[in-house]
Amino acid sequence: MSEFGKRGIRVVAVSVDPVEVSRTLGEKAGLTFPLLSDPEMKVIRPYDLLHIGGGPKGVNIARPAEFLIDPTGTVRWVNLTDSIRVRASGDQVLKEADKLGWGAPQ
Repeated sequence: MSEFGKRGIRVVAVSVDPVEVSRTLGEKAGLTFPLLSDPEMKVIRPYDLLHIGGGPKGVNIARPAEFLIDPTGTVRWVNLTDSIRVRASGDQVLKEADKLGWGAPQ
């Protein structure tokens, strides 16, 4: 997380879970970044992240994805997967930010 901070990159996660569930999950996982709640999928749908039936017991969830979004709101890099168990590593995201010439350490 410190490497993201050095580059001025703010990490935020979004989940379909209600606020209370997201809060509990974030606390249990020891997350040091915001885990936002989007049960109505107002952000998840426009980014094409709805994974219909992809969660436990066939519930709809957000597809795992990582985005690098610049200060103007332009999406500069996206990593999408079809598995709830697959995510880009922090090192991979930092390498992509460096390739873009955005967020290099000061």
